[in-house]
Amino acid sequence: MPFVNRVDAGQRLAAELMDLRNEDVVVLGLPRGGVPVAYEVARALGAPLDVIVVRKLGVPFQPELGMGAIGEGGVRIINPEIVRMARVNDRELAAIEERERVELDRRANRYRAGRERASLQGRTAIVVDDGIATGSTAQAACQVARALGASRVILAVPVAPRSSIDKFSDVVDKMVCVETPDWFFGVGQWYDNFSQTSDEEVVTLLQRASERITPNPETSVVSVDSASDPMTRDEEVEVVAGSIALAGHLTVPEAVQGIVIFAHGSGSSRHSPRNRFVAEVLNQAGLGTLLFDLLTRDEELDRSNVFDIALLATRLVDVTNWLRTQPEAVHLPIGYFGASTGAGAALWAASQPDADVAAVVSRGGRPDLAGSRLATVRAPTLLIVGGLDDVVLELNRQAQGRLLCENHLAVVPGATHLFEEPGTLETAANLARDWFIGHLGPVRDIS
Repeated sequence: MPFVNRVDAGQRLAAELMDLRNEDVVVLGLPRGGVPVAYEVARALGAPLDVIVVRKLGVPFQPELGMGAIGEGGVRIINPEIVRMARVNDRELAAIEERERVELDRRANRYRAGRERASLQGRTAIVVDDGIATGSTAQAACQVARALGASRVILAVPVAPRSSIDKFSDVVDKMVCVETPDWFFGVGQWYDNFSQTSDEEVVTLLQRASERITPNPETSVVSVDSASDPMTRDEEVEVVAGSIALAGHLTVPEAVQGIVIFAHGSGSSRHSPRNRFVAEVLNQAGLGTLLFDLLTRDEELDRSNVFDIALLATRLVDVTNWLRTQPEAVHLPIGYFGASTGAGAALWAASQPDADVAAVVSRGGRPDLAGSRLATVRAPTLLIVGGLDDVVLELNRQAQGRLLCENHLAVVPGATHLFEEPGTLETAANLARDWFIGHLGPVRDIS
């Protein structure tokens, strides 16, 4: 059965690893796509999360042929037979290793953002990727983990061809795989959403994992790190929209100032890595977030539902009413964050005469899909668009001209539609954070 995305894959993979929950394990994600999967595994096991950065040493005249690999801590693994067959001398090998070592160190420093590498000495290392095609990188990562002192190495992936399983028998103590198809054409075919994972997402997930819980050396108990905002609620919820139950995730920090409801775009879900990144930025600023699936699994099979803006807007209004029944949200101002088609739904919902929304932000959105209702939106609205997203930028400019409420169009230089370019998603998230903080206003008085 295909995975919805890497989050779904990670959760299903974690279910296969629960017998390790009480062991001394470190979960190691292979950047970049393996990290969202590894994050879910680490969270389920209550284990630390880190990356394992490896670089293949390719033969000079045939770089795709690996003659070895390097890892952090000076780890160097060489296949002398390939070196001899390729007639690579010591000087050539040293030059290749030096070049790859520079890139390895750059990536490791970028991902960890100053944090120390997790020690593997005497521990069980669970190496996680989003899937295996050739398996050469995963194989090298497992060898590096062993060389870094892991007493036991487990390779865990959501999907791998059945024919590849045997090749890992010499480098791992155990391999865990959710799906092992006989017919296999690529990892991406096993995901409904296999969009690229950005460096920013890797950094955010590692930071989030490190701040979630940390040991207090003075009391020998587990406590929330003081550098992060403690959460009064951070859990999967069942959101009621009319007669339909939808899956959601509600996060409420302590001293919360307001809650932002996310409306994702077509083909996405509450697990959207980009929306999760933005939600994390908002959480760190003291804002609550509710990410939910706009449609049920069965409804998603009918693609016309994905673009039914009236239906999606109605769902958003119903979810807003549901949120008001939660004790944490009774007094709080509520904002909408919409991406792609979700932005059209957010503005449609905000146009209702009794709309209970204090601010709206659209990222790479389609506000034009709200049509004539744009003129009746009263909530202050921020439109964020990538500077290289020409068609959507023009649609946003036209939509801005129809908005009569307080509004602003923010163009992020160098960004395309999905904000995949380095630093662009972070810029968009910070813009959204500042807009919500400035417009959600004081706590409501309902006395």
